[in-house]
Amino acid sequence: MSRIITPYSARSTAAEVISGVDLSGRRAVVTGGASGIGLETVRALATAGAEVTLAVRDTAAGERVAADITAGGARGAVRVARLDLADRASIDAFVNTWTGPLHILVNNAGVMALPELTRTTEGWEAQFAINHLGHAALTLGLHDALAAAQGARIVVVSSSAHQQSPVVFEDIHFTGRPYEAWSAYGQSKTATILFAVALARKWATDGITANALHPGGIMTNLQRHLDDAQLRYVGAVDGQGNRLEVPPGWKTPQQGAATSVLLAASPEVDGVTGRYFEDGNEALVIAEPADGMSGVLPYALDDKNAELLWDETIRLLRR
Repeated sequence: MSRIITPYSARSTAAEVISGVDLSGRRAVVTGGASGIGLETVRALATAGAEVTLAVRDTAAGERVAADITAGGARGAVRVARLDLADRASIDAFVNTWTGPLHILVNNAGVMALPELTRTTEGWEAQFAINHLGHAALTLGLHDALAAAQGARIVVVSSSAHQQSPVVFEDIHFTGRPYEAWSAYGQSKTATILFAVALARKWATDGITANALHPGGIMTNLQRHLDDAQLRYVGAVDGQGNRLEVPPGWKTPQQGAATSVLLAASPEVDGVTGRYFEDGNEALVIAEPADGMSGVLPYALDDKNAELLWDETIRLLRR
């Protein structure tokens, strides 16, 4: 199976990737589409003619973004619907009100490095619950709509932080081991990749593809839980302690959205499924964590791990 190489790079933008692509008649859902790379993903897809639904907790913010994108000349309609990935009732309500086919699902929303162990009402660790289980429940609930599209694409926004931890199946929710914010975040992002691998195998006969990606480092609301020391460590502040809009080596939101848009809409990846991308291309499989945090570790693409993750996900969601 050859590695997918495209004309795009780390500096490519969502607008460059979507150029020349016509999504008229296509329908898309982007979770967390009111800010950051989610917003730029929505903008690109709507500009190409797709009808895009922003699935967001804050519908007022979503409406402002929808109005701005529409005023900017988007050819496709931009709609807003409430979705709280930590609330099963909210997910069920979104799924139950969706009608018709769904051509593109971008699982973009997430939380990162919660400083304290936080649990949902089910007792699940919050990062695993929101980043993986909430999106899994949404995706499973939308299966029929995706299948009806006859060629739907699922795009899973993961992270190079998957290198921080595999899924610790013996204690996913930190009931017996000490909580560590980055291990919990990394585990949740490994889970999102494994879920894409599982979906690629299980839903192939429905014409559905699923791929995961690392968007790169982008200054967005995702960093809201990082303290000053952590921000200095990652180079996100200057000598006076001011946050940098685009720290050295980081991406703009438009560049950060490029790989999501590639997997959602580009003909460059037609039929490609079960892969992990970064900087507009399929990532290299690496043997151990890299200093630059590029590449994908084997445990995140392992078929056995993907099956274990699938089984545990279904078990938890059926409670």
